[in-house]
Amino acid sequence: MRQWLLISVVIIFASSLANGQESESLNNARAISGMQDMNAPAEMSFIQNLQQHATSGTDAVPNSAAFAMLMTRRREWMFMFHGQAFLSELQQSGRRGDAKLFSTNWFMASAQRKVGGGLLTLRGMLSLEPATITQRRYPELFQQGETEFRRPIIDGQHPHDFLMELAATYDYKIAEKTMLSFYVAPVGDPAMGPPAYPHRASASEDPLAPLGHHLQDSTHIAEDVITVGLTHASLRVEASAFHGREPDEFRWNIDSGKVDSWSSRVTLNVLGNWSTQYSVAQLHSPEALQPKEDVRRMTASVTYDRSIHGGNWASMVLWGRNQNLSDGNVGNAYLVESTLKFFQRNYGWTRIENVDRTNELLLDGSPIPAGFKERYFTRVQAYTAGYDRELGTICHVVIAVGGQFTSYGVPDLLKGIYGQRPVAGVAFIRVRLE
Repeated sequence: MRQWLLISVVIIFASSLANGQESESLNNARAISGMQDMNAPAEMSFIQNLQQHATSGTDAVPNSAAFAMLMTRRREWMFMFHGQAFLSELQQSGRRGDAKLFSTNWFMASAQRKVGGGLLTLRGMLSLEPATITQRRYPELFQQGETEFRRPIIDGQHPHDFLMELAATYDYKIAEKTMLSFYVAPVGDPAMGPPAYPHRASASEDPLAPLGHHLQDSTHIAEDVITVGLTHASLRVEASAFHGREPDEFRWNIDSGKVDSWSSRVTLNVLGNWSTQYSVAQLHSPEALQPKEDVRRMTASVTYDRSIHGGNWASMVLWGRNQNLSDGNVGNAYLVESTLKFFQRNYGWTRIENVDRTNELLLDGSPIPAGFKERYFTRVQAYTAGYDRELGTICHVVIAVGGQFTSYGVPDLLKGIYGQRPVAGVAFIRVRLE
């Protein structure tokens, strides 16, 4: 644990230096970087794209993607800050419908400098969701995949851990178009899947998690992560080792454990507006309620990002698959999502999902009965559309108001529990650093 504590101290120290910066404005620094806003075109190579480290872990986005962030420089260090928060009022219909006021949020700070011929990046990411999402969940019909106090969380999404990421990355170019990368994190994101939903431009305005989260990108908060990556031109190959157990219900701590799981990922960024990836992982005992069951996860995705006049268009197609290695039971999740920023201040988005669900939905959050065997047994659909508008900026914080509506496709065997056609609506205020 000493090395992890050292990383923490360095990040805190780096952030304190950034707060003391007076000679260079945040706006000037980010204009120099070419990432002044989410609309700015970025003409860069794949390696330059990766060296930004603007998403979690070592995830990749299209080379054309830009990020909403604040940047400043002090001596040899470049500091970057970005994050966002939603204050949401959610209402659901149907027999299992619920309502709640809550906030989903995250904040990331990173520091970069050249060291020994390479680039060192230190990064910390926090979320206050353990405090802003009461009772350890917010309502989300048909959501599942987590537990609390030996009970499955059904029709609800858990909050993120307070420490979402605490990591160090070292990138070293061994040739003009070839780079070797090392990533270590007591809490971090292994080489598995595309960027997780909180960090995707295609999901930037949606305050809720996808139903397929636990079949696609739930490893974005894992413990004791070590990743090695090799990038050449437009191709990147990575391998990770990490602790496979999902975080428990105590969201303020770090759930360290044995490095017992692995993943690998291949990413291809041939065209500037496109990024594709395929990844596979073997997760050792990921679920507390099934401690003797391992899972093989596979994902594949295509991401598109393009600047347009007065805005930006970001989209993703994503497939995820879990296979229980004890009995071979398989679940799949398919997602299409897209967000369009237009006329400078307006956003419209959609998310369409088709996901397999397990028979835990029948338990309604009750304790697992003796002899119960979880199995994927049906499939549901979710259709979401939303709109928001930015009202203004206060001290680099952009404020928007909006809402979204979701309709669900319910299989016949669940209509007696959920009703014929349950729906959900969310009204929210969104703030973002820019």
